[in-house]
Amino acid sequence: MQDKGSHRDWYCSLRRERIPVRVFNLFAGLILFGVSIALMVAAGLGVDPWDVLHQGVAEQTGARFGSIVILASLFVLLLWIPLRQRPGFGTLANAIVVGAAADATLAVLPDYHAPPTRIGFLAVGVLLNGAATGLYIGARLGPGPRDGLMTGLSAKGLPLGTARTIIEIGVLAIGWGLGGQVGVGTLVYAVSIGPLADRFIPAFTVAGSPTHDAVD
Repeated sequence: MQDKGSHRDWYCSLRRERIPVRVFNLFAGLILFGVSIALMVAAGLGVDPWDVLHQGVAEQTGARFGSIVILASLFVLLLWIPLRQRPGFGTLANAIVVGAAADATLAVLPDYHAPPTRIGFLAVGVLLNGAATGLYIGARLGPGPRDGLMTGLSAKGLPLGTARTIIEIGVLAIGWGLGGQVGVGTLVYAVSIGPLADRFIPAFTVAGSPTHDAVD
């Protein structure tokens, strides 16, 4: 039987690490990330490179977009093995929740064709994507599958920027070849997501977590 001191130590540790806040931010970020993907897809103006790949695979297989997102995440996790990356709770949640949230959002979004509405979907989607990235990365409960692929290649000696560029170009080329949408939205995302992430990740990083430090 645990004594009161053990319970007190557990409670103090929970408060210090702010686990409930971090878990809430993780799932809020992942859900909003899925919503942001759906908005960019619905805009029909081009999406980020990974979603170009997801669209292309969905186009060729007839599978639901969100299901492809989940399967791609699980496949990327297999690529972590030779890179010796270790998933966390947030990594596994990322692999499932983002695709499910994207599918659910696409199922309820109206089919608008008016250019102002499509531009609005794109703008909100990109902004929301940046905020969602800050929430789930700032929770510090494990990187997303694609984030870990980038950091794993970097750990092997590639500069982080080079690793990111190689991955993005590679998946974009494959996705475009399979029929994914490449358009102005792809360019907007490419030039916007870096500055948005730089702003939102520090803003949403949970202070007091055991790994809380400066975010590059």
